Amino acid sequence: MQTKNLTRTIWTLAGGVFVAGLLAMASPGFATEQAQQRRDGRDAKQDTKQEARQNKVDCKQESNKSNAECRQDKRDTKQEGREQKRDIKHQ
Repeated sequence: MQTKNLTRTIWTLAGGVFVAGLLAMASPGFATEQAQQRRDGRDAKQDTKQEARQNKVDCKQESNKSNAECRQDKRDTKQEGREQKRDIKHQ
């Protein structure tokens, strides 16, 4: 009776080790892909933020828009960047 329980325990542990090994082999590729998506999304968002800052400065200097209108343009530009980031993240 003890031999039967010992055998079952050994097989259970072996199965757990096997599954853990499969997960360990599969995870690095997924993690790398996910990290790249995060990086791409972050880069897109940062680029858009910089673009929005520059657009606001240009808007204030070159157009006849009010400060509030320039601010709204900046918000709209930043929102577009957030949407780009979501698109990258959910590909």
